[in-house]
Order: sequence, then C-alpha cells, then structure tokens
Amino acid sequence: MQNLIKQIEIVEKKSKFLGYLFHCESVDDVQKVLGELKKEHKKATHICYAFSLRSPFLEKAVDDGEPSGTAGRPILSVLQKKGAFDVCVFVVRYFGGIKLGAGGLVRAYTKTASQLFS
Repeated sequence: MQNLIKQIEIVEKKSKFLGYLFHCESVDDVQKVLGELKKEHKKATHICYAFSLRSPFLEKAVDDGEPSGTAGRPILSVLQKKGAFDVCVFVVRYFGGIKLGAGGLVRAYTKTASQLFS
C-alpha cells in the first residue's frame, strides 16, 4: 500500500487489532486508503480510523459501528498527543468472540494507535 509508514498487530481477548499508520495529505488520500483496506480485509468486523490534516486543518474520527467514542476518538487523541499532522491511523478489528466492553475497546484502540508511534 502506498504511503504506509508502519503496521502492527495486537491481540486482546482473542480479538485481533491491525494498526496502520499512513501519510495522508487530503481527505481523498484517506478515502483511497480506506477503500484499499476494505478490499484487503473484507471479513473484518470494523475498520475504525482517525486523521489529522495540516492544510486545511481538519481532524476526523470514525467508529465504524463500534460504540460511540470507543474507537475513533481514542485514535484521534493519540494523534493529538503526538502532535501528528498529515497522517491517518486505521485500526482493523477482527472480533474474537469475547466482548471487551467500552473501557476495553478504548484501551485496545488507544494501545494500537500508540504503538504505531513507538
């Protein structure tokens, strides 16, 4: 995939979280990457993401069916804490059969996004 900076995998209670950090300079870039990930991960339960663009300044977080505020916002929070611009972070989740709860989801998405920057 074009503009891929880093990729990681984390497993939490049998759910697999695949984290991707991309260089993105526009909403079009974000949409292209999202389309590629949807093709590659057709059986994924969720593809949650957040991005932060410098010019024009724009931030967005998407939960993709996860409970509101448990996926996209934690990812965006990591971007903000790192002061990262012109990047997008996608976390592809494959549900493993054990519910994580809201707190568990926030921790898993935050952990995945944070490790992309370490």
